[in-house]
Amino acid sequence: MSKPNAILVKFIKETRKRGISDLEARDMMLAKNWPSQEIEKALASLQPKFKFKNQVCIFLNNEISSALEKRAKKNMFTVSEQIEDILRRSCSTKKKKGFDDNIDDKFLSFFSRKKR
Repeated sequence: MSKPNAILVKFIKETRKRGISDLEARDMMLAKNWPSQEIEKALASLQPKFKFKNQVCIFLNNEISSALEKRAKKNMFTVSEQIEDILRRSCSTKKKKGFDDNIDDKFLSFFSRKKR
């Protein structure tokens, strides 16, 4: 794969500094007749690379680990994806005065801060 156009990369960086969105910058470059493939390559080169900076290490007993594996298989997830899904949902199911007492997902209650 060839390198992105340095002029376009510099232009995109400048527009970002000035608070211009990538969509607006793309429109500006298209208006100046830059090829869309070149524009997309320059934008893609400036996207953040995936990093493992938010890792969490947890130790689970065999019973919970087995249940997670079953749930992941049922949902067609890897175990890591399943845990991520559970944590994401646990953060988004809050009500005004705490968690709902009728949570049907035991894993959500396992990761919740509600006192047992």
